[in-house]
Amino acid sequence: MNTFTREEVLEKAKEYNVKFIRLQFTDVFGVFKNIAVTVEELVRALDGQIMFDSSVIEGFVRNRESDIYLRPDPSTFEIFPWRPRDGSVARLICDVYAPDGSPYCGCARSALKRIAGNASKLGFNLQVGAQIEFFLFNMDAKGKPTTITHDQAGYCDLSPVDLGENARRDMVLTLEEMGFEISSSHHEKAPGQHEIFIKEDSALAISDKIATFKFVVRTIAQRHGLHASFMPKPISKLSGSGMHLNQSLWSDGRNVFDDPAGQLGLSEIAYNYIGGILRHARSITAVANPLVNSYKRLLANNLCPVLISWSESNRSTMIRVPAERGDGARIILRSPDPTCNPYLVLAASLGAGLRGINEKIVPPPPRPEDSPEPADLVELVKKEGLPRSLGESLQALARDEFIQKTLGKNISIRFMESKELEWERFQAEVHKWELDEYLINH
Repeated sequence: MNTFTREEVLEKAKEYNVKFIRLQFTDVFGVFKNIAVTVEELVRALDGQIMFDSSVIEGFVRNRESDIYLRPDPSTFEIFPWRPRDGSVARLICDVYAPDGSPYCGCARSALKRIAGNASKLGFNLQVGAQIEFFLFNMDAKGKPTTITHDQAGYCDLSPVDLGENARRDMVLTLEEMGFEISSSHHEKAPGQHEIFIKEDSALAISDKIATFKFVVRTIAQRHGLHASFMPKPISKLSGSGMHLNQSLWSDGRNVFDDPAGQLGLSEIAYNYIGGILRHARSITAVANPLVNSYKRLLANNLCPVLISWSESNRSTMIRVPAERGDGARIILRSPDPTCNPYLVLAASLGAGLRGINEKIVPPPPRPEDSPEPADLVELVKKEGLPRSLGESLQALARDEFIQKTLGKNISIRFMESKELEWERFQAEVHKWELDEYLINH
């Protein structure tokens, strides 16, 4: 991660002949936004003097918007590698502040910084790696995205069947040029589906990287004549796209999830962290799986993370603990999908994990490796599963005062208001499946 100061940003902007700077930020729902300024406005921008109104970040236009300000983080300064070097374009990721100089109550990045600060006071630093899946689709003659996959390849296939390999390689090279450390990349199980694994970094840095990742992947895909989609379940008969978050807690340079003398080589802290997340799993799902479509991915089958439990190898659980120990000891939160706001998901899971540590919440025993039969899994999901719909997860969030407080009341209220409207719009629509199923015989 960069450690640029304000002065170094100004120097680099001059050195690389930067003409435009995109001041980037995310709204409550994780959508990357930006305001572009010329280099002549960079000093004002770095001083936090760029103002706009709160509807941009809250997702609502109403009669009580307030003035808010962007405050760039100099460490996030990057020059876009795909733009011309003569009059180049750079970016800065920003926090959002109120006129009185306090963090704005609707800023998701500030919410994560607050929770990460709580962890730091306890002596903990959360490290997170992200495995992000996405589809590459062909465009039609008018340049509109289709759901026709770019190839018919499968898991870890090579060229020539993996037609997206060139695009994926360019994505990785571009990300690395922007300071990302990429652990691996490969073709995923479904045709046209890919995964790129971003190596571990601090919770704030990885959230910045996830937000940037989606922007970069879409940009590079478009340059290859393709559309990159992070929709959780774009095609009903194919696998959905998830975003697995590898998490470990560190203190004084040591991974505190590791304990050679502990059960399964895990520390009490690791168990309590898992226990905290599982206790709040249903409400965390609202922010980890924020679309109506998200729940088309979370199906009762042996590969989907649908159970509120953990395991070393059972893929039906929302948390998996890989076999690696020592510095590699970690948990993988497997339920989120790539449409989520990464700042909010990590704030919620870290907050829940810290509560587990503080209150010594003991998780249930790990689920056995053998998965139940499909019919039994359906029944198990009814008793011990994640919410089956956006409406159900929103009800869980509405009942969970702790997660609401962790995210911040303003963010929680705005998020729930908007998503409840989205759920009602979906409920009001008549879908093709209903017509096919009921129109003739009922």
